[in-house]
Amino acid sequence: MQELISELRKKIEKKFSKSEVEKIIEAANWSNQLHKDQKRRSGEPYFIHPINVAKILIEMRLDSDTIIAALLHDLIEDTETSFDDIEKKFGKEIANLVDGVTKISYLKTENKTQSEAETIRKMLFAMSKDIRVILIKLADKLHNMSTLEFLPTKNQKKNSLECLEIYAPLAERLGISWMKAELEDLSLKYLHPDEYEHIRMMLETQINESKDYLNQIKNEIKKAAKEHRLTIDVSTRVKHYYSIYNKMKQQVKNANEVHDLLGIRVVCDTTTECYTLLGLAHNLWPPIEGRFKDYIAMPKANGYQSLHTTVMCYSGHIIEIQIRTKEMHYNAEYGIAAHWAYKKRIDHRNIKLEELNLINKIKSWSDEITSSTNLLDEIKHDILKDSIYVFTPEGKILELPKGATPIDFAYHIHTEVGDHCMAAKADGVIIPLNQALNNTQVIEIITNQGAHPNINWLRIAKTARARNKIRHWLTIHDENVIINSSIVAKKPQKNEKPVEKTPEKQETTRQRPSESEFVTSYFDKAKLGIRVGKENNIMIKLAKCCTPSSGDEIIGYISRGRGIIVHRKNCNNLASIPDFVNRSIEVEWEPLTPKKIINITVKSRYTTDLFSEIEGAIRQHKAHLIEGKITEDSDRRLIGYFVIELDNKDDAKKIKKSIRLIPSILNLEEK
Repeated sequence: MQELISELRKKIEKKFSKSEVEKIIEAANWSNQLHKDQKRRSGEPYFIHPINVAKILIEMRLDSDTIIAALLHDLIEDTETSFDDIEKKFGKEIANLVDGVTKISYLKTENKTQSEAETIRKMLFAMSKDIRVILIKLADKLHNMSTLEFLPTKNQKKNSLECLEIYAPLAERLGISWMKAELEDLSLKYLHPDEYEHIRMMLETQINESKDYLNQIKNEIKKAAKEHRLTIDVSTRVKHYYSIYNKMKQQVKNANEVHDLLGIRVVCDTTTECYTLLGLAHNLWPPIEGRFKDYIAMPKANGYQSLHTTVMCYSGHIIEIQIRTKEMHYNAEYGIAAHWAYKKRIDHRNIKLEELNLINKIKSWSDEITSSTNLLDEIKHDILKDSIYVFTPEGKILELPKGATPIDFAYHIHTEVGDHCMAAKADGVIIPLNQALNNTQVIEIITNQGAHPNINWLRIAKTARARNKIRHWLTIHDENVIINSSIVAKKPQKNEKPVEKTPEKQETTRQRPSESEFVTSYFDKAKLGIRVGKENNIMIKLAKCCTPSSGDEIIGYISRGRGIIVHRKNCNNLASIPDFVNRSIEVEWEPLTPKKIINITVKSRYTTDLFSEIEGAIRQHKAHLIEGKITEDSDRRLIGYFVIELDNKDDAKKIKKSIRLIPSILNLEEK
């Protein structure tokens, strides 16, 4: 291990002052000593991990306190070392950084889903106070992902999915593009190993075959720039694996059918030169219509700036060209970490984190959803999902998650505007309140004191802020509405009588599995409720004896003082409930969405990947999985039930076709 510490010293000697170097080496020796009896899954000494995390952050040119915290980041969790021990030896600031990272990884709760959500929530809030906490965590995640081969397959997939859904988007939101690309590619390697290997081999072939061709294009650009007395740096850019995989899914193509896998990046000195070079490129080769993006005039949410254009080059080859300044390029690679690179010996407290949209969003969002029952979904959608930019009539820019509606916009402006939203205009044209907003639209909200929220708005709103404001208004102002967790219930009218219904005999086609059986399930509570007659839900409880879930045939029982108790129709306890026939009522599952819904049942050979394969087929056509459930029958075959929300009803055939193409699928039926 002393050899590793010597290598570390060489790496930092020219980057830090002498006193900082000695302090870092002291931390390395202490960490090595405290971790000396610990091993990683690979059998290697544990100290290899913290020193590699530190090296990643050194390459990102972070300050010495961050490097020291990286070396010590597992001490509180994995050794007998306390916060006070670290504070006494290295100061409170470093102790706080270590503690922040520890809280992220060490949080324990009784409920696994709640634990994951609370972990991410604490991480985001810690990040809003000191951004270095998340930078250490991202470096920690990157090194762990690079050594994932030593974990069991189940853990590999779980960690990869978490990385893909949480940490890669976080790296992107912080503008650290190289880290985002590596995290996504490593996740793909374990989630879809065959596709990963196919793309890797295909890219190697293309790079070798296109070497001379790309050099020709680079020389043409350099020649044109020289004629205009411009000094530039031109390099070849290769799309990362996960980006190619996504294109394959979206376009339903093989990897070798996806265009512009290779591209050109041009780096110059000034913004004016960027636009000059764009004109030169378009003079050399015709641009492809609709493929130009000006991220200089309209930067991405993470501050990314560049010009992107796609041109038709020689022999009909399509090439994407990116043009940016040197500063834009460094910011594109390192994002928020570029603050430390550009400002020598920076005091991190002087970094204006409020300039980063993500930080502002976290601070405003924290008050909105801390009590949300769907916390993890809210985090993924509101914080990590792709954004759009829209304008107020006064020209103010607002950032909203992709898919946001006028109602989300209205509540983003002010609660009063949202509560009295009557209509909306996009670029001067009236649009429905449930219509998704498009990037760069000018949105105007028309209010009326007589307008107010209704239950349907919960189906329309996409952001946590809007949904919580709507729930709050309905709870206070509409006594006929009951909102409890994911179920929106509307009380029946007094003159409404229950419908007599005799419980059916026990079904034998789809029994619930025992606890020992293999079960994989997903339930989007925000989009599924229960309908009673013609009314949208009332005070409803799900019976604990048979625990019905979507897809089960259900029946309601009007209890005395406890609302309607919902049972499965084949529940054994129905026969023993007094007066059940007279007090039963027809109920059914109701998706809380205005979009087209399909229900499918599949039968498959046994495989651990069925759920993710089907979810991938659904996402491929930009549909949304509301609920999925997989059980194993006595023949070790898997039976799956899925409720799918479609943006376009014509996509149903495409989705079913994609699912049938999954090798393990034996049968598919739509209910």
